[in-house]
Amino acid sequence: MNLYIAEKPSLAKAIVAALPKPHKKQNGYIEVGNGDIVSWCIGHILEQAEPQVYDSKYQKWHFEHLPIEPQTWQLVPKKTSKTQLTILTRLIKKASAIIHAGDPDREGQLLVDEVINYVNIPDDKKRSVQRLLINDLNLQAVKKALQNLKSNQDFMPLSVSALARSRADWLYGINLTRALTIRGQKSGFNAVLSVGRVQTPVLGLVVERDQQIADFTPHDYYEVLAKLATSKGEQFSAKWQPSQACEPHMDSEQRIINKALAEHVITRITDQQALVTKAENKDKKQAPPLPYNLSALQIDAAKRFSMNAKLVLDICQVLYEKHQLITYPRSDCRFLPTSQFGEAKQIIAMLSQAEEPLAKAASQADASIKSKAWNNAKVSAHHAIIPTLKSVNSASLNNFEKNVYQLICRQYLAQFYPHFQFNEIALELDIAGGLFSAKSTKTQNLGWKQLFNANNEEKEQLPLLNKGDVLHCGTGELITKATQPPKPFTDATLLGAMTNIARFVQNPEIKKQLKETDGLGTEATRAGIIDLLFKRQYLKRQGKSIHASDLGRGFVQALPKETTLPDMTAHWESSLNLMTQKQCSYQAFMSGLSQQLHQLIDQASTIRFTDLPKIDKPSFKKRKRHKATTNKKAKTMT
Repeated sequence: MNLYIAEKPSLAKAIVAALPKPHKKQNGYIEVGNGDIVSWCIGHILEQAEPQVYDSKYQKWHFEHLPIEPQTWQLVPKKTSKTQLTILTRLIKKASAIIHAGDPDREGQLLVDEVINYVNIPDDKKRSVQRLLINDLNLQAVKKALQNLKSNQDFMPLSVSALARSRADWLYGINLTRALTIRGQKSGFNAVLSVGRVQTPVLGLVVERDQQIADFTPHDYYEVLAKLATSKGEQFSAKWQPSQACEPHMDSEQRIINKALAEHVITRITDQQALVTKAENKDKKQAPPLPYNLSALQIDAAKRFSMNAKLVLDICQVLYEKHQLITYPRSDCRFLPTSQFGEAKQIIAMLSQAEEPLAKAASQADASIKSKAWNNAKVSAHHAIIPTLKSVNSASLNNFEKNVYQLICRQYLAQFYPHFQFNEIALELDIAGGLFSAKSTKTQNLGWKQLFNANNEEKEQLPLLNKGDVLHCGTGELITKATQPPKPFTDATLLGAMTNIARFVQNPEIKKQLKETDGLGTEATRAGIIDLLFKRQYLKRQGKSIHASDLGRGFVQALPKETTLPDMTAHWESSLNLMTQKQCSYQAFMSGLSQQLHQLIDQASTIRFTDLPKIDKPSFKKRKRHKATTNKKAKTMT
């Protein structure tokens, strides 16, 4: 008997539909026509044991017990899923072959591997486990995936990375939350002060931005425009580009802050010749934006529809599991396998029968165009989020679901439109020894941009000039501008900061190691982290803006600086990603974490929380603790 273990019942249902009939529903599993069985987890049905499972003395929180570092890690069944675990245990022991059908990501790999390891089957049986990767719950896609099973051993690095992440979160969160809560109590704050490997640096970003806004002092800066005329009477403006000699008169953004200097430039260039030192006239083109991964979709939905990240993720899960209209949504990839290109014509035809604006967009798409999105080398276990072949019934979708679905479809259809084509003229001129520049663009073919309501209004067009041409500068114009404070974070910009955290990392050595795509958290967890900070009353909303609460600000200001910066966590995330590629070892990662943990506990021992606000109730409920007797039921993982 082959046993398929899905991550959740909805995935199990899709697998069953692709297997032989009749289908017999049993308690906790479904038997199909050829005798095979499909069962399921309910997300994680095992969890890391609480500290008191390792030793009953940890039931009470004492600083001298810290840090708590298990020597042999233990997993315990979740209270809500013990029955399903019992069913899976019996089926795993009975099965002649096991097919792992967790979601195609790091977490999906681990949660089924945990169950298989929990059951203590022989090593040869464990090594023979196969992996079923499903990105699309529609029948034909599932049948295709069933014909392409892989060895589960190929995905062990993914599982090890997820395991390291899970244990790192436990070590960091358990120990620092206990340490800081104890210190808070000594300062008269009688509520849990929750710390997280990712959540605390995210809170730190918001506190830092709020402080930058509060400390901001505006100042004026100046620009100079030269008013130019050609021998044919054509007129345009060019902007002064200050030289290095002007640096003493600039701010940190290289803007002129000395008004007298700008006025002096105007005097020098008035009624002078202007020599064209550079003249470029080029036809250019721009490829369509890639299909969405989850973060890119959440950012666009926040910008266009003011939807928060958690709402977008929840809607995507509904579109994927219930309606089966999109492929696997928790993807961090924006590319597609070349095998998907063969289905493009059918997907476009299906969308051409949908409601407007999708029908019009699909009817004008060219299925023969193959954009850079199709790239096997950049696709891992999962690919970009795209529409499936299933026809959409708009009446079955609410407005939120329609909006998200249309965004996904539009981004996909853009791959079948021509490049945006435009002409660009770029000029540089020498006027009285000063450098001035001007640039203009003229649309030639909107291409994919017509799907995005592109504004086709043309700005001032520069004349066609050649290097060496001499023009006349009649006068100069002084433009006075005022600096603006940083903008508060919104759902879109905070998610964007988490996705591309390298911009906010301060340590130059860590910054060098990060890629542009390295971030805080994963595609699947970022929305939950932001949501958690609101639930714990560390963040608050003012319209679309996100700010730190008094509690969040006071908490961050008292913490060791290292815990509030994204540097350390971004480095960890980078290491976890390298672990999936066998370029970083589990042992090295955990050893480095242990050293940092000891240092942070030492620093926490001297913290005094003097600026925390008084609260009427805890900022969140304490988790129910497993009694020490659950030690008998705990399983070890080495």
